[in-house]
Amino acid sequence: MAETLNKEIFSLEVENYELLKLAYDSYLANSRSSHAKTLKRGEVRGGGKKPWKQKGTGRARFGSTRNPIWRHGGVAFGRTGEENFTKKLAKNSKKLAVRQALSLKNAEKSVLVNDLKLSGKTKDMVKILDDLKLNDKSVLVVVSEKTPEILRSTNNLENLKLVRATYLNVFDILNADAVIFNSSALKDAEAWLVDTKEGKEK
Repeated sequence: MAETLNKEIFSLEVENYELLKLAYDSYLANSRSSHAKTLKRGEVRGGGKKPWKQKGTGRARFGSTRNPIWRHGGVAFGRTGEENFTKKLAKNSKKLAVRQALSLKNAEKSVLVNDLKLSGKTKDMVKILDDLKLNDKSVLVVVSEKTPEILRSTNNLENLKLVRATYLNVFDILNADAVIFNSSALKDAEAWLVDTKEGKEK
């Protein structure tokens, strides 16, 4: 059904991949959590006693064994657990990157449109994938709404990821072997990705 796809979304000429890389890295950075935390010298247990007297030993002066240069001491300039790894990308740039990613997939003939008539059984989705010869491929399924029937039909399929049209991202698109839209999701994607300013760009 390639003829039904909007050319402003699925037929762009991607001259370079700089924006795609920025969007890809931004997705990974924004998914990154900051749980790692190191102990500073004031947070490490012990070290209350001066290791040796100030003068007369011939050794350097030390007031605590928790000094960062000591083994088992605190960590200087370590993680605090409050790092912010997020990378911001302009809304129009993000949309353009998604359109570029979809265009690359469409050029590979990996963008498909299917009505996805599902009753809530996994075998319904398996049959669709078998008919499309995608049962052993990584598949991104794009829908307008995650209905209970769609969720039950897709949740148990390991190589399938479900996403709403307005939550499409470069990472999921580029890492999928095929992208399947249902008809309503295709309309939602067009309404989201093509606006008055960015829609006219290639």
